[in-house]
Amino acid sequence: MHSFLSHIMEILPIPANSYTLGFIGAGKMAESIASGAVRSGVLPPSRIRTAVHSNPARRTAFESFGVTVLSSNEDVVRESNVVVFSVKPQLVKDVVLKLKPLLTKNKLLVSVAAGVKLKDLQEWAGHDRFIRVMPNTAATVGEASSVMSLGGAATEEDGNIIGKLFGSIGKIWKADEKYFDGITGLSGSGPAYIYLVIEALADGGVAAGLPRDLSLSLASQTVLGAASMVIQTGKHPGQLKDDVTSPGGTTIRGFHELEKGGLRGTLMNAVVAAAKRSQELS
Repeated sequence: MHSFLSHIMEILPIPANSYTLGFIGAGKMAESIASGAVRSGVLPPSRIRTAVHSNPARRTAFESFGVTVLSSNEDVVRESNVVVFSVKPQLVKDVVLKLKPLLTKNKLLVSVAAGVKLKDLQEWAGHDRFIRVMPNTAATVGEASSVMSLGGAATEEDGNIIGKLFGSIGKIWKADEKYFDGITGLSGSGPAYIYLVIEALADGGVAAGLPRDLSLSLASQTVLGAASMVIQTGKHPGQLKDDVTSPGGTTIRGFHELEKGGLRGTLMNAVVAAAKRSQELS
């Protein structure tokens, strides 16, 4: 009976409305998640903590919106029900191993480190109540594309808590970890492809006689508007393209040039090449 009870004790549910959240690694991603959670009302700052070891600017960044900054990672873990590892990928192993004695099964562990697999994270921590999340750079502006994969002992409730947390900085989907290299090639590296597209469109505007600042503003807003149309109308992008392409008009003329330049194939190749590189790195 006793062992049954202690087993129950080990996997306590995380209290969804009162849990405390700790960040191990006080970088930009941790700041984006914490400030997004506070801004959207998912968590008050009084329930969030992190530790800053060297850079006083990071302490100021977190304290500016009310987050408690502690003196050690150990203290952060002790005071948190949910622990997010937001350190650089090459540091994750050492950090998790060092904190292992404190990483009990009643704590939900989360990693946002790119390329670090769940099986390794779970081995280092000594248990499987782990969730791996892959956010992207747009977390900074609350428009992240994040994907999460649940470890062996992470419950559906655990997934809901993390879904809500990352939902405060953009959109989040659940997927099998085997897809993470492809996700890295698409949403991880994808923003950079689009920056290139925006810059090229702006250069085109300048070539067509527009002033540089107007051209860049129009290019950026055009890309944002197009993405919003796809998301909000729910129409297939091919359908939206056909809707704006009138017979013998300006758009089809431009489109013809894009097809000659192999835009589609090139973008497809970029995603596949980045995904392949992600696989090599991990």
